[in-house]
This record gives sequence, structure tokens and C-alpha cells, in this order.
Amino acid sequence: MRKIILSFQVSLDGFMEGPHADLSWHRVDAELHEHFNDQLRTMGAFLDGRVTYELMAGFWPTADQDPDCPPAVADFAAIWREMPKYVYSRTLPEAGWNTTVVRDVDAGQVRALKAAPGGDLALGGAELADSFRRLGLIDEYWIYVHPVLVGRGTPLFKAAAAPTDLTLLETRTFRNGVVLLRYAANPDAADQSADDKTSDNETGARQP
Repeated sequence: MRKIILSFQVSLDGFMEGPHADLSWHRVDAELHEHFNDQLRTMGAFLDGRVTYELMAGFWPTADQDPDCPPAVADFAAIWREMPKYVYSRTLPEAGWNTTVVRDVDAGQVRALKAAPGGDLALGGAELADSFRRLGLIDEYWIYVHPVLVGRGTPLFKAAAAPTDLTLLETRTFRNGVVLLRYAANPDAADQSADDKTSDNETGARQP
């Protein structure tokens, strides 16, 4: 069965974005961007909330048309266009670029998607990730910690009723000081019932 993988960039003090959705503190250089591309090109689908999908769809479909586009950016533009995508939204009427609109997070439907053939599933967006985490649907956490203290902003993880036990699988340090912490979630991590539904007010753009 394929895995659901949450991959996110955070500051050392745990914020996924600064005030007013500021991401200027991200240290995504060519090495890190190429790493993201290598990881994401193997996925079977992207799972996003509406905000994340609209942010991505506003840039990546034509990003490689700029003649000055860096190779890693052009590479990811092709990956994004061709990748099957599922956007969770109650309000989005339709979506292009190989995208299926899903109205609610249903644990049974997600498990059926995991059981289908193909690569692992990349989960993006803090609100959507919170819904998946509460249902025990996230198999691995790939957290990229940037060497900066943002001070305030949007935290990656919300308060939860119970802890989620994790097992460290890998660490990697990049030349720019970013550190990857890769964890596996232990089974039976859900802390809410399987009828939880997603919010449309989802934040946090998919990396890169």
C-alpha cells in the first residue's frame, strides 16, 4: 500500500509562514530545489487544499515558459503539470491541470486511494494536513527546518487532543543549513472520528 507523505518547510521556531504569508525566509537554492524535484517526481499524486492548489496553479503551469527560468524551476513545472492532483474543497467548482476536486476528507476514500497502484501520495497544506493527521492518515512527515527564527506567523501544527508518536527514519543536512527530519508515524495515531471534514480556508503552498 502506498504512503501519504506530509512534506513541509518550517522555521526553527516552528512556523510554516511568517506574517502576511511571508515565505521570504525560505532558503531554497538549486541543491534543495533539485532534491524536492527528485522526491516529488516519484509520487503518484498531489493532495492539496483549495488555497494551496490555487497558489500552485497560478504560477507553475507556465513557469518554464520564461527563457530565464532556472533548470530546477522548469523541471518542477513539468512535474506539477503532469502529476495527478486531488484538491479538497467544498467551494471550488472545477479544476484543470489533471486535477480532481474532492469535497470532503473521507477516511475510507483516502484509504482506497492509498490502496490503488502507483507512487506515494504527497500531502500539502496545513489545514488539510491537520485533518489527515487527526484521522491517522499520514504515514510519514518530511520536515525541512530552515535556519531562521521567524518570531511569529502560522505554525505548522495545530493543537491536538493527543500526541502522535513518531519514529525517526532519516536526517540530512543541506549546504545552505536546511535540515531534513524524516519521521514515520506510528499506527493508530488518529485522535478524532473518521467523519471529520476539511476546511476551505487552507493555507500553505506546496514546496518548492
